[in-house]
Amino acid sequence: MSIEGAGMQRTFVPDPGNHRLLRDAFGRFTTGVTVVTTQSEDGPVGITANSFSSVSLDPPLVMWAPGRSSRRFRYFSEAEHYAIHVLGAAQRDLCYAFARDGHLIESIPHDVNAHGVPLIPGCLARFECTRVATHEGGDHVLVLGRVDRFEMREGEALAFYAGKMTELPAGK
Repeated sequence: MSIEGAGMQRTFVPDPGNHRLLRDAFGRFTTGVTVVTTQSEDGPVGITANSFSSVSLDPPLVMWAPGRSSRRFRYFSEAEHYAIHVLGAAQRDLCYAFARDGHLIESIPHDVNAHGVPLIPGCLARFECTRVATHEGGDHVLVLGRVDRFEMREGEALAFYAGKMTELPAGK
């Protein structure tokens, strides 16, 4: 059996000396790009995240994982209500802007839900969630949330692969 396009395979055991290689290997998995928002004691806040996944349809659950090294970690590890916004290709600048400025939401048009969570319009999908559990995850915390409400639209996706932003065409 032939494997087309296969380059030289390298195998490693994870250790502190090869974190960059491990990160590069993780980067071989294409992920969507999200912005997670919540209300905090310091006002509305957002963070760019690609550690998002659906977990269950019944009950409707999603998971995401804020990094402990983030200056915004405390807002999201403790948030009871939050929204996960799946960004479209046209929202690339929004992705980078939230990566730099957690309080950007205050200066852009947005709505607010019944729990005070800021909602960014025009995303490919948005999930308004209530936290149901958190779990230790090394240098991240896994946040499991129940989807209380969601919306979606068609469009090209913003994706992250091998350390770079890319776009994926809309499915037909």
